[in-house]
Amino acid sequence: MTYDLRLKKINWFGAYTLLKKEVWRFLKVYHQTLFSPTVNIILFLAVFSLSVGHQIENIAGVPFDIFMSAGLIMMAAMQNSFANSSSSFVMGKVMGHIVDYLIPPLGAFELLFAFTIGAVLRGICVAIISFAVISIFVSLPIFSCAHLIFYLIFSCMFLGLLGVLCGVISETFDHMSAMTSYVITPLTFLSGTFYSTNSLPEFWQKVSHANPFFYMIDGFRFSITGYHDGNLLTGEIYICILNLILGFALYLMIRRGYRIKN
Repeated sequence: MTYDLRLKKINWFGAYTLLKKEVWRFLKVYHQTLFSPTVNIILFLAVFSLSVGHQIENIAGVPFDIFMSAGLIMMAAMQNSFANSSSSFVMGKVMGHIVDYLIPPLGAFELLFAFTIGAVLRGICVAIISFAVISIFVSLPIFSCAHLIFYLIFSCMFLGLLGVLCGVISETFDHMSAMTSYVITPLTFLSGTFYSTNSLPEFWQKVSHANPFFYMIDGFRFSITGYHDGNLLTGEIYICILNLILGFALYLMIRRGYRIKN
């Protein structure tokens, strides 16, 4: 038996079509997918500002409202990137239209590309809307556009890939909710979204710095305020490596039809 060792041609048109479908899916229900997350973080900011804002003027030299706003914007972008790809995949499996992705000439790369980039675009849209709305109440600067773009894209990409992983291994919506409740939300809240990790005891600082979400929040906050708790280069390398490992693992899983074709 002979094997064709040539690389399979990528179906870019198919990948683009599926990506367009993913984008239109969250745009059609923009009240739920784009505006609702913005309302949530505005409420977070209002509650914290009213309850402790008058007692804490700044955190690590950064005005309290700006420090909080940067973390909340990134938190919303990351959570919605995860929600987009995970819900798409799980819905396809539960409702049975996952077959619509398997019958067309779409390979593992095309599926992974469309779901991940769709998640990234939703995360970016949420971040832009949140930034615009918060800017009405808080004067948000931009310290570094390059870092802002990097952390926003690659952090949303990581959460988008995590969402695909959740979709692949989940059989029901309960499984997806469990991963959101027991993994995504705790890692987000314990990443320094609402506080500086430098205020923690040394042991808990080390624990926090093992959390990849910490580097995403910290890097994005640096792009807004110029302040960071961790090492930026370490965080950038860490995020890129995690994206590569997770992306490659998912490519293999989807290619083999793990929990998809059976």
